[in-house]
Amino acid sequence: MIRKIVVINSKGGCGKTTLSTNLASYYAANGYPCALFDYDPQDSATRWLNQRPAYLAKIHGVAAAHPPEGNFTRSFQMRVPPETQRIVLDTPASMKRMDLVEVLRDASAVIIPILPSFIDCQVTSAFLKDLSTEMRLHAPGAPIAIVANRVRRNARAFHMLLEFLNEEGRPPVACLRDSQCYVQAAAEGMGIHELKASLTREDRCQWQSLIDWLETGGVNAQPEAFTLEKQAIIA
Repeated sequence: MIRKIVVINSKGGCGKTTLSTNLASYYAANGYPCALFDYDPQDSATRWLNQRPAYLAKIHGVAAAHPPEGNFTRSFQMRVPPETQRIVLDTPASMKRMDLVEVLRDASAVIIPILPSFIDCQVTSAFLKDLSTEMRLHAPGAPIAIVANRVRRNARAFHMLLEFLNEEGRPPVACLRDSQCYVQAAAEGMGIHELKASLTREDRCQWQSLIDWLETGGVNAQPEAFTLEKQAIIA
C-alpha cells in the first residue's frame, strides 16, 4: 500500500527539505521503494537527489514545481514506479491554493517541522488553522505530526517551544537536535541513516519516534504532552 507523506509549513527555513530528504532516504535504505516529490521552485530536494551516490538505494524523483518538458502531460510527469510504497512531498514556504489541494489530496500523514523561536511558533500556529480547513476538505483522514527541528536541549528557546506546543494541544512527535551530521549528509546526497552509525547514534534515536508514529500505528493516536524526560538524547 502506498503512503503519501506531506512535509509542509508556510514558514521558510524550518527544515522541510532536510526532513523530506532524510525521510525518503530512510525508507529507501530500509527496503521501501520511495519517491520524492519536490514542489519547491528552489529545487533543493532535486539537487540533493542529483548528487546521491549510485551505490545507495534509488529514490525516484519528481520535479513537481516545474511544468513537464516537451509534449509530456502533468499526469505523466507525476507518475511513480508501480512498486512504490512511500511518497514524500517536499513543499515550499508559499503555495497557491490549487497546489496545496494537490499535495494534500490522498495524504496519509502530514508532518510540520518547526524551529524553536517565537516567530516560528506564531507563524506555524496561524498556518495550522488555515491548514486544518483545507485538510477537512481534501485529507480528512490524515493526522498531523509536529517535529521540533534544530533544537538544543538546554536552550531556553527549546523549553519555550515545548510549552507552546503543549498548550496548543499539539505536542511534538519528535525533537531533532541541531547537528552537523545533517549538513554532512545533505552535502553528500545522503540521509542521516546512511552515514556511519557511530556518528549518528543520537540522531537515529531521535528519528525513531517519528518513524514509529508513521509506521506502527502511532498516526491513530494523539501524542502525549512532550517533556524533556521523554526524549532520550538532545545535544
